[in-house]
Amino acid sequence: MTSNLAQCQILVLFLPEASDYIATSPAESISLVRSVQDSPFVQGLQREARQASLHINVGIHEPAPNGRVKNTLIWIDDQGMITQRYQKIHLFDVEIKDGPVLKESASVEKGMEILKPFPTPLGMVGLAICFDLRFPEISLALKRQNAHVIAYPSAFTVPTGQAHWETLLRARAIETQTYVVAAAQAGPHNDQRRSYGHSMIVNPWGEIVAKLGDEYREPVIATAEIDFWLLSKVWREMPLSRRTDIYPEV
Repeated sequence: MTSNLAQCQILVLFLPEASDYIATSPAESISLVRSVQDSPFVQGLQREARQASLHINVGIHEPAPNGRVKNTLIWIDDQGMITQRYQKIHLFDVEIKDGPVLKESASVEKGMEILKPFPTPLGMVGLAICFDLRFPEISLALKRQNAHVIAYPSAFTVPTGQAHWETLLRARAIETQTYVVAAAQAGPHNDQRRSYGHSMIVNPWGEIVAKLGDEYREPVIATAEIDFWLLSKVWREMPLSRRTDIYPEV
């Protein structure tokens, strides 16, 4: 995504959940995990961020205690420094009819807090990951703390993606009046796993402003520009005055 500040275009790259690897089993995931200090993948992104003056948001795995891993989302600034880290709160433990049985909690340690939105060239950014998309409480909490953009890097399954992916993303954008950026894994990873794809950027009015497909022979990027005038217009013309005197504030 891009943001135009003082006639200078600033670029931010959003990458999917688990961009470092998607394993065939919990045991393989644990064997592959590396700390950011020891990960050639993360170190390569940090180097590219410095060389291109690029901010990067990317989902990775990190080691956790007791032989588990963390499903995390890190923000790398244009100096190559990791400045923010969010750990996935809601883990994907489901059994799909006529599909795979996926139990993320078998190897992943759940996160315990919502990361407060933080300042970036795109405005205030809030972070969530994949299955978190189904829980509007997170996005509402981020909006209450003045988020302009909410990222949902994902690796949705094909059945759940076909059913709910676009609907959920547009709903989160509309109810929070923010830009929603959803970089998504696409296509087959191994004999056991395939992701839905359809990376998407949705504006605060719920319009899809960029969208990709479900499988690629080479890397592709969807682009959009953050329009602060549109953000202000939506907030002004469709004010959402919550009745927190009747129901709790999220």
